[in-house]
Amino acid sequence: MVEPSQAHPPEASPKMTKDDPKKQPQPRHTFASRYMIRDQHRALSTFVIIFLVLAGITALIVWLVNCPHDPKFKVVSLAIYGLNFTSPPYVSTTMQFTVVTRNPNKRVSFYYDQLSAFVSYKNQVITPPLSLPPLYHDSKSTVALSPVLGGGAVPVSVEVANGLMMDQSYGVVNLKLILIGKVRYKGGATRTRHHGVHVSCDVFAGFKKGFTGQVPLLGSSECQVDA
Repeated sequence: MVEPSQAHPPEASPKMTKDDPKKQPQPRHTFASRYMIRDQHRALSTFVIIFLVLAGITALIVWLVNCPHDPKFKVVSLAIYGLNFTSPPYVSTTMQFTVVTRNPNKRVSFYYDQLSAFVSYKNQVITPPLSLPPLYHDSKSTVALSPVLGGGAVPVSVEVANGLMMDQSYGVVNLKLILIGKVRYKGGATRTRHHGVHVSCDVFAGFKKGFTGQVPLLGSSECQVDA
């Protein structure tokens, strides 16, 4: 029989201290918290997508309301001050075209920059390119241009030289006035970036060798505009 005084006391369990990190309860994400984070990300992405879609629809509506029509160009008069040929061959001439351009838009105006003009015959240039000043074209307005082209000898093919001389003998010359440059559209407070503009005007003129001055235009001289 063991005496009570001689019995071994039970060992005391170690106390848990606050400084022991292994014994501290570790925070962990529950399934609900992870779901809430994913839901917030999904909601933010949905908001961004909806915002971009609405912004695109608004821009499209504004564009459709102010849908710009291309400007209209037309040659209304032409004066030819000589058309001469020299070897090997060269063509020298001076021509003045009067071109009327009309802006048919009610809310859109045009800004033309880097404009230049020249005359071609059978797709070959017969006058040196002429730089034109910048042009502002207000809505529902008409502007007239009267550039004087030529003044220098331009090398051409034999076909072009012979064709021009033959046209003069018939009394009808088919020329093409070309205008190229850049244009911006302005509607309200909105301006577009620069776009290339190409204007091509087919002109049939009554002209015979030795005549100088205003020549009659034969047929319509409406221009094709690519902007």
